[in-house]
Amino acid sequence: MIVWINGAFGAGKTTTARELIELIPNSTLFDPEVIGGGLAHLLPAKHLAEVNDFQDLPIWRRLVIDTAAALLAELGGTLVVPMTLLRQDYRDEIFGGLAARRITVRHVLLAPAETILRERIAGREIPPDLPDGDIRIRQWSYDHIEPYRAALASWLTADAHPVDSGTLTPYETAVRIAEAIGSGSVPVCDIVQTPEPTAETLAAGVLLFDEQDRVLLVDPTYKAGWEFPGGVVEPGEAPARAGVREVAEETGIRLDGLPRLLVVDWEAPVPPGYGGLRLLFDGGRLDSTEAGRVLLPGPELRDWRFATEQEAADMLPPVRYERLRWALRARERGAAIYLEAGVPVG
Repeated sequence: MIVWINGAFGAGKTTTARELIELIPNSTLFDPEVIGGGLAHLLPAKHLAEVNDFQDLPIWRRLVIDTAAALLAELGGTLVVPMTLLRQDYRDEIFGGLAARRITVRHVLLAPAETILRERIAGREIPPDLPDGDIRIRQWSYDHIEPYRAALASWLTADAHPVDSGTLTPYETAVRIAEAIGSGSVPVCDIVQTPEPTAETLAAGVLLFDEQDRVLLVDPTYKAGWEFPGGVVEPGEAPARAGVREVAEETGIRLDGLPRLLVVDWEAPVPPGYGGLRLLFDGGRLDSTEAGRVLLPGPELRDWRFATEQEAADMLPPVRYERLRWALRARERGAAIYLEAGVPVG
């Protein structure tokens, strides 16, 4: 199990986490800040300069998942993780990656009043050996108050168990968290648990269109980027039927008959992924009534929308967009196309 302690800079996450590991038996502190510090020595300065925050580096998010999983495999018990997460897509990526490893996460939010946050930032001790540390670190913390406020208003309070730590010491806050976890008041995060593949996979996606010929895209909670409705084909399952099943599970739309094959794309293995065959089918056009019945029944998807080909170029990862682009050409021509890594062959 992981207890993830979220909150704005200055909320007292790390000091509370140190107290909490004394209250939860067989628990260990894991601060992902150390991964950010390590990447500063591992990645080229030019690459680091392209982002304002190490959380924006995909490698940081991947290493947080892998390191947490490795620590739990080595030590067992509970991992206490003090780390600010203000972007829902990053939360989904990290928690989804942990869920794929069958690691449950209990999400706690330290939520003192903003006036108290500002007082704590102003009084924060800065290491004397940091050049301009006082100005830079305090300003960094102040700059993140507005994103924290926006996250509170949109998703954070609905996702995490809040603890008002404004008038509590770190020890008192830790006691509140330990009691809430022990009583079951902090539930396991409701996020899809998709086991990670151990070999090449066969996946089937289905393109659904509205009356303007825009394609339906969905936003998964467990990986970055938009996607088509679909998923991994189960052993012994026909790919077209798998696509129909996934469409019904993800959107609530039940297709009549089997969809027509548009694209077969071979995805090369790129560690840590194994690659495999990706099929895209034509699920046909939904009229306005059918489109209005699109639902997101579970925690697997965060959002959906119909998009033009041009809009999809800004929403889909590059290889996925190429797959869509050629699928649309195949739909126009009435003949399936074979691709390798999104590029037609033969």
